[in-house]
Amino acid sequence: MFARRFLRFLPVCAALALAGCAQLQSTPPALVHQPMTARPHTSSARAQPLDGAIYHGGVSSLFADRRARQVGDTLTIQLVEKTSASKNNSSGTERSSSMGGSINGLSKLPLGALVGLSADASSSSSFEGKGNAAANNSFSGTITVTVIEALANGNLLVSGEKQMAINQGNEYIRFSGVVNPDTISPSNTVDSTQVADARIEYKGSGALAEAQEMGWLQRFFTIISPF
Repeated sequence: MFARRFLRFLPVCAALALAGCAQLQSTPPALVHQPMTARPHTSSARAQPLDGAIYHGGVSSLFADRRARQVGDTLTIQLVEKTSASKNNSSGTERSSSMGGSINGLSKLPLGALVGLSADASSSSSFEGKGNAAANNSFSGTITVTVIEALANGNLLVSGEKQMAINQGNEYIRFSGVVNPDTISPSNTVDSTQVADARIEYKGSGALAEAQEMGWLQRFFTIISPF
């Protein structure tokens, strides 16, 4: 009898165990472009030894600076994100009506008893609604990313991650986007506001992050609860 009951609840226990294992992931999933790093391409020209000349075909341009331009090059992103939004809505309606009537006299009619009868009726309705919303976000810092793809029009697809272990938890900063080489400064940096299709993540894992989330068992019962 006990074995039958155990087999009956075995699928439920397996589902709960899988949910618990998913909760124990050390690295939160990323939404940025993948991969988050890339190695530079090697060519046969670069593999050849230098012939002693000042300029060699396998070396970058003699007059080129150190700005990122090829797959595997690094680029520093200055995170200067700041957004602010507010919205206020208000509406109101009002309606009123009244009606009155009276019977002054009925002579020589069987309804003479209704003389002096009066009736009044009135109705009113009103509605007032207000709503407001505000949001302010600020994100500053620096992160160095890697060029993972050089697009046909010359733009660079970059992606990168920074991990920091702080006491009881880990912090992850991830960034990806499309950079126009013309916006890169001579010091090989670019502001995040000048990056197209930017994806910025700031997540954490560990005991501190888990304490701010709903438990997996509670989420399970919240999903199946009809109330």
